[in-house]
Amino acid sequence: MKAHIHITLKNGVLDPQGKAIQQSLASLGFDTLENLRQGKYIEIELSDLDSATAHTKVTEMCEKLLANTVIENYEIKIIS
Repeated sequence: MKAHIHITLKNGVLDPQGKAIQQSLASLGFDTLENLRQGKYIEIELSDLDSATAHTKVTEMCEKLLANTVIENYEIKIIS
């Protein structure tokens, strides 16, 4: 079983890395970008868990370590 986790900054939190990427793309001629925000993607392989238990475990991982829940949101997708 796999878990795919997308971690993004919450709305209203400044994203200097996203802004730098946007400016670099604009300097390369990609000037139609209105906004760009960057985040993280994490893929975890889990052993012998049902979907509900896997989701609970991965949520706990996100809350304790993977995401800074003060400034970041996360989305979990469990794949059998």
